[in-house]
Amino acid sequence: MDAGYQGTRCPRAAASAALNAPHCAAQFLAALEDCTLPAECFDHAAHVRAGYLYLCRQPFPQATAAMCTTIARYARALGKPDRYHETITVAFMALINAQLRRHGDGGGWEEFRTRHPQLLRPDALLAYYPREVLESREARSCFTLLALPG
Repeated sequence: MDAGYQGTRCPRAAASAALNAPHCAAQFLAALEDCTLPAECFDHAAHVRAGYLYLCRQPFPQATAAMCTTIARYARALGKPDRYHETITVAFMALINAQLRRHGDGGGWEEFRTRHPQLLRPDALLAYYPREVLESREARSCFTLLALPG
């Protein structure tokens, strides 16, 4: 299902080599879940990859709950609990899920990411949310559903 951990900046040679193995999806999630994944290995593309992997394994509600729990725990383990952002996490899960439902899993992460480069843009949510909403304390701590004009 997963073709590797390509496209993220992960300079630690041993971690990078282990995570680049073709069978590494489970290892990647395990390292993230047990907070042993080096921080430099968890850039935006890795966040999207984790969401993709959870959504390939579970329905949206369970995958989103797992992603939120994992990311919040990981941020706490790094000593940066304020880095976790509920609205960004849930909204990106919804965007990834929409692409999975419309177009399938692409046969694996590498193909999926190639077909959906818009998801790899950290500012992708600005198409749905004003910056001031995403930067608010409320959106950081509680998922904020933006009412669409209408």
